[in-house]
Amino acid sequence: MSASTLDAYLNSVSLDPQSGNARLSDVVRRLAEAATRLKALVSQPTAGSLGAASGKRNSDGDIQRHLDVSADEEFLAAARQAGVRHYCSEELESAVDLNGESTLALSIDPLDGSSNIDANVSIGTIFSILPARDEPATSFLQPGRNQLAAGFFIYGPQFALALTLGGGTRIFVHSSRLGTFVETARLNIPDRTQEFAINASNYRHWDEAVRLYVDDCLKGSTGPRKKDFNMRWIASLAAEAFRILTRGGVFLYPGDARKGYARGRLRLVYEANPIAMLIEQAGGAATDGINPILDLGPSALHQRTALVFGSAREVERIARYHTDPSVIAERSPLFGNRGLFRA
Repeated sequence: MSASTLDAYLNSVSLDPQSGNARLSDVVRRLAEAATRLKALVSQPTAGSLGAASGKRNSDGDIQRHLDVSADEEFLAAARQAGVRHYCSEELESAVDLNGESTLALSIDPLDGSSNIDANVSIGTIFSILPARDEPATSFLQPGRNQLAAGFFIYGPQFALALTLGGGTRIFVHSSRLGTFVETARLNIPDRTQEFAINASNYRHWDEAVRLYVDDCLKGSTGPRKKDFNMRWIASLAAEAFRILTRGGVFLYPGDARKGYARGRLRLVYEANPIAMLIEQAGGAATDGINPILDLGPSALHQRTALVFGSAREVERIARYHTDPSVIAERSPLFGNRGLFRA
């Protein structure tokens, strides 16, 4: 595949004046410019202090860090420059009417995984572009299937952009030599995997279906799956998604029995929906454990959801553990009695 820059790609999809992609492309360009400025800020020796708690909490009750606030200001300014009509963010209580002339709405998690800054772990920016409706709030209370574009920037060893405009998912990596993003891959997530990501410290809080699934994976080649699995957990959604997009795997953040976690902890509008679109456009699947994420209708701006995404066959299998584990052919009563983490 010959290398293409992000600009060249966005120009190519903007050629049809009736498609509306010209406005869409301009928003992505502005976001890429803002992300480049944010990357420079993250890379400074002062980034550790920017990762410190600001003493404030965001709309969802999470502790804000100084860099969270700076990132939100940067992307809000980019949205204004791109003429976006409505804007919502993890850091803001409610959606904002920017009085833009376009018919687009932008939802964003400005700095996903910001608690990892001090540990020098990859962090990211996750975004979703939707058709704007009459009121700011209603622009974002529509199913993820209505998304026009989705993506995330990842600030790690490589500064990269995962992007879909509805015609597949592409990876662009920033070239410091060229001063722009260069396309490096068009993605196709393998159907099958031997790698899963979950925070196993919450095992005691999971429901039986999730525990059975993890137990079966951990039993490896001597268990019902008849193969050995690797387990991963980064605690940065953009980093988890980038790994799965580029090499397969499955990610689980289920709801659990802890107070406030019954519906999961990830936000549907500006985290789960854009990740789900990217994953589906790359041939994978994304659900809340059973139902496709993109079919869910949000009822609140900061609504939480459980999230399972990655290799399609594995996501489908996890749904069967929830609905009817007895139909999983290789599972036998021998393996259902006692989990590896249970006495």
